[in-house]
Amino acid sequence: MEKSDLNPRGIIPPMITPLTARDTLDIAGLERLIEHILNGGVHGIFLLGTTGEGPSLSYRLRRELIEQACRSIKGRVPVLVGITDSSAIESLAISKCAAENGADALVLATPYYYPMTQPELLGYLQRLVPQLPLPVMLYNMPSHTKLAFDVDIVREAMKIPGIIGLKDSSGNMGYFHQLMHLAESCPEFSLMVGPEQLLAEATLLGGHGGVCGGANLRPRLYVDLYNAAMARDFKAVTNLHRQVMEFTSRFYSIGGPTFGVISGLKCALSLLGICGGAVAEPFFQIEGAKRAEIQNCLNTFGISKP
Repeated sequence: MEKSDLNPRGIIPPMITPLTARDTLDIAGLERLIEHILNGGVHGIFLLGTTGEGPSLSYRLRRELIEQACRSIKGRVPVLVGITDSSAIESLAISKCAAENGADALVLATPYYYPMTQPELLGYLQRLVPQLPLPVMLYNMPSHTKLAFDVDIVREAMKIPGIIGLKDSSGNMGYFHQLMHLAESCPEFSLMVGPEQLLAEATLLGGHGGVCGGANLRPRLYVDLYNAAMARDFKAVTNLHRQVMEFTSRFYSIGGPTFGVISGLKCALSLLGICGGAVAEPFFQIEGAKRAEIQNCLNTFGISKP
């Protein structure tokens, strides 16, 4: 793989996957969602991440999403595609589909199910990444994969051609600080944070932006916060960060601690007429009283149909 010029920065929403049924893509909803997100001024779109229910989707549907999304985005922003899988062969297959459809980068978390040591994880990266057709962002998501990229392994991984950055969803700012120290010697290496509650802090301290699920619904809020942090406009950062905290603390609690973020986002977007609220198993669609709660939340924060 040739050296990549891609240097991810800013707000790159982990886009939900609009569905009409658990294995049926909502194509019209996908087009509306992409326009809604892009109208918020985001700097990229991440397909098949955790918020996109990537691991729950059939391989056929993953390919359809990549094809349809890349066709709709039309190169207006970089497209990153999640390829994490327990099968390296399937990761390779999805990576090739992404490249063939014009995606710009891949996102790779640690493989799950079988336990691995850190040296074994490094060996996995050293074998797999050179076979991939696009540059790679690592994805540290230990709560879901049960394995983290230790700092020493990230240091070694940065030497592998094709690895261009890391998204950290651990919520551990001590770990993130250590990564920022590593990246001082490699300014083209992107460090992005997952938990949106940490976006302001991470960006002010030298991080490069956020992969924030809430930007599916309120992209402009997260873009404005990122821009204010980059400009060191502390008054604006304080105000916008407070808005993010108030919104997430109320909105994400409605659907429950496990499924609330994804099911809640899909419910909210369906209430706004952007896409349907169907989810893939094992999630469940929000209905009834909780749907009314989400509508009340939208009303409280002044979020209305585009």
